[in-house]
Amino acid sequence: MTRIRRATPDDAEALSLLAAQTFTETFGHLYPEEDLRGFLEETYAVERARIVLAHPEYAIWLLELDNLLVGHAAAGPCGLPHAEVRPGDGELKRLYLLKDYQSSGWGSRLFETTLEWLERNGPRTLWIGVWSENFGAQRFYARYGFEKVGEYDFPVGKIVDREFILRRKPIAAAD
Repeated sequence: MTRIRRATPDDAEALSLLAAQTFTETFGHLYPEEDLRGFLEETYAVERARIVLAHPEYAIWLLELDNLLVGHAAAGPCGLPHAEVRPGDGELKRLYLLKDYQSSGWGSRLFETTLEWLERNGPRTLWIGVWSENFGAQRFYARYGFEKVGEYDFPVGKIVDREFILRRKPIAAAD
C-alpha cells in the first residue's frame, strides 16, 4: 500500500533517519565526511524534528510504500533571505525521495500534497531554495510556475553552496 501522510511528533526518529539518508544519497558526495556529519547531526537531530512536527505552522509529509518510508516534504512560513518575502508567504523547505524511488511520479504527488497544504487558506506567494547545480529540481519546480528571483549562500560545514531562490506568485483559483 502506498500513502502520503502528515508526520506527527511520534515520527521524529524515523524522519530524522530518512532525512539524513536522503540528503546523503543526494548530496553526500559533495562534502568532506566531517562537514557532512556535523551538518546532518545538527539539521536532522531527532529533538529538532520533534519541535518542528509539533509546531502548527509547519507540516512534514511522509511517503510510505508498503510501510517503508521512502520520501518526505517539509513546508512552513518562508525563512529565505529575500527582500520581497512577506509575512504569510509559504516555503517548501524540503522535498526528498530515496534514490530508488526518484523519477517514479511520487515526488510530484508529494510536492502537490505539500502545495495544497501551503495554499489551504487560499493562494499565496510560495518560495523554494534549491542548489544552483540541481538542474533537475530547477526544471521540476519551473513546471509548477516557480521562477528564480535571487541567490544565497548555504553552508554545509566549511563548504558554502550557492542556492537559488525560486518564487511563485499567488495563482488565482479558477471559477
